[in-house]
Amino acid sequence: MKKKELIYQGKAKNLYATDRKNVLLAEYLDQATALNGKRKDQIVGKGTLNNQITCLIFDYLAEQGIKTHLISNYSQTEQLLHKVEIIPLEVVLRNVAAGSFSKKFGLAEGVVLQAPIIEFYYKNDSLDDPFMNEAHIYEFQLATKSQIEYIKSQTYEINQKLQQLFEAKGIQLIDFKLEFGLLADGSLVLADEISPDTCRLWDTQTKEKLDKDNYRKQLGDLVPIYQEVLSRLKK
Repeated sequence: MKKKELIYQGKAKNLYATDRKNVLLAEYLDQATALNGKRKDQIVGKGTLNNQITCLIFDYLAEQGIKTHLISNYSQTEQLLHKVEIIPLEVVLRNVAAGSFSKKFGLAEGVVLQAPIIEFYYKNDSLDDPFMNEAHIYEFQLATKSQIEYIKSQTYEINQKLQQLFEAKGIQLIDFKLEFGLLADGSLVLADEISPDTCRLWDTQTKEKLDKDNYRKQLGDLVPIYQEVLSRLKK
C-alpha cells in the first residue's frame, strides 16, 4: 500500500489517499483540543494510544456484528479504512448526566438517566457544532428518515455492546459520540473513532475520570490515563 496526498486535516487525525481504490489511511495525531479547537496542545503518545484503543473497540464491535469502516491497524499511529462519505452529524448517546448535559439542565454530574438519550449535533466547526433535532436534519437534507432510524438503532445497540465491554474492565460508560458514513455501495457503517477522546469513561469504583475531561478541566496528564484504559481493554 502506498500513502498518497493528504485529503482531510482534522483536530485529532489526518486522512490520506492511497494507491488502493476506496481505501484511506488515517493518521492519529499527538494533539489534544478543547473549546472546538480554540485550545490546542501537543501530547506525545496520544496518537498511538487512541489508534490502538479505537482498533481494539472497532474489532470488538465487528465481532458483535456491527459494521464499521475499519479495515486494519496499519502502524502504531495509522489505520487503513474503507472510504466513506461522512453523514455530517455527531450522534451523542448519554447514559449518565455529565458535561454540557448537566450544565444545560442543572443536573449534578453522575445522575443515572432513566433511559439512554440520543442527541444530534450538526458537524460544522464554524457554527460550533450546534444541536439539531430530526426536523432540522430533514430540513437541511443531511440524512433520510430511514438513515436516521438505522443510526439510532445502531447507536442503541453499540451502547449495549460498549457497556458490556467496559463494565467487564471496571469502567462506567457515561456518554459517547459516534459518526456514521456511506460506503461506495451506499451502505451505512460506523466510522471515525471510539476512544477516551470521544467517550466519557469513569472508574466504576472510584469515579475517577478516564477520558479527555482531564484535559478539558486541566485535571492531569492524559497519557497515563489513556494508557490505563488501553491496559484494561487488553486484559
